[in-house]
Amino acid sequence: MKKILLSCLLAVPILGYSQSFQVNLQGQKQTAMGGAGTGVALDEAAVFFNPGAVSFLKKNGIQAGISPLYLKTAFRENGSNITEYNKDKIATPVMGYAVFGSPENRLRFGIGIYTPFGGAMHWKEDWTGKYTVTSLDLQAIYIQPTLSLKITDHIGIGGGLVYSLGKVDLRRAVPITKPNGEPSTAKLKGDAKDFGWNAGIYVQTVSGVSIGVTHRSQITAKVKNGDAIFDVPDALRATMPTKFNAELPLPATTSIGFGFYPSTKTTIAVDVNWVHWNKYKELAFDYDNNARIPDTKSPRNYHDAAAFRLGIENQTTNRLALRAGIGYAMTPVGKGYVTPEVPDADRLLLSAGLGFKASERFLIDLSFLYENVKARNETNIETGLSGEFKTAAYIPGISFSYKW
Repeated sequence: MKKILLSCLLAVPILGYSQSFQVNLQGQKQTAMGGAGTGVALDEAAVFFNPGAVSFLKKNGIQAGISPLYLKTAFRENGSNITEYNKDKIATPVMGYAVFGSPENRLRFGIGIYTPFGGAMHWKEDWTGKYTVTSLDLQAIYIQPTLSLKITDHIGIGGGLVYSLGKVDLRRAVPITKPNGEPSTAKLKGDAKDFGWNAGIYVQTVSGVSIGVTHRSQITAKVKNGDAIFDVPDALRATMPTKFNAELPLPATTSIGFGFYPSTKTTIAVDVNWVHWNKYKELAFDYDNNARIPDTKSPRNYHDAAAFRLGIENQTTNRLALRAGIGYAMTPVGKGYVTPEVPDADRLLLSAGLGFKASERFLIDLSFLYENVKARNETNIETGLSGEFKTAAYIPGISFSYKW
């Protein structure tokens, strides 16, 4: 019984901070351009992509958008010819930005509200991996007030304080049958919060190429007094913990980006992101006062992972801009650590979009991102679940901007 419970609880923190649930949808223009945005000053989303570029924006503005995220995952257990699929479920990462201050001044102000992590993964209640997970709902929202200073006509620096708020809801079956013949279940819920920062430098070179470098700090998600709710036979209920505390590092990200401008109407953006996943060595849990369930540590041993992004924008007419992009993201999840909540592997990213200038002040931007995650056959070292996962993501997006 102890082993079963520990397995349940060890599943919680990994859910929110894996590559699979890292949401790179912080701006519709940038999403349509393969996620590249570090080395270009495109719009208010520079608050996230490079605070140093905010001081180079030509206008003030507010922006709000949403990117419905649809994941489809297939699983085939080793030795079986049956393929199982996750349920249809849509997550809704959101973002909003505002930039203030006279464009003629060197100091500008901004604020961003965005979703860097989130997801929804639901499986059938009787699927093969039901003792690992049956459903996961994750939401993380970051709030980032920002200052940006143009220290010369060619160099801008900026930084912002980040406050993170997160929620997770995990459900799974427990291999114990209740007196009425129904399976036992576990539900784990928790909130997490912490502070971090985001800083960047933006340079417009005399040759016309722009360069950006940013660093987003590690944030430690701290779950305090999370709820562990077990629907089990009465004889076992008293042995189950009802609360737990846990911490998990959300790793730092360092990015470098370049902007090229072959004509006054065309922008090419190139980004390289380096995520410091090597800080994620283990999961550690502190359970409430229950002598039968000891505190636990479980190795994870993630490694750093890179992503490469390329995008292009062409201002086709005074009102219409067309965009496209491509990218490749490498997984931080090592052999033996793939789970149904994190069916991760290296992935190819393809994107496209357009921008429409409805008036001098009002703009609409659309994007579509397709992620093709490579098939991966693994045996999980914690649960023993063995089989092949294959995932694809389909992510449309829209944002509305008002400028002055």
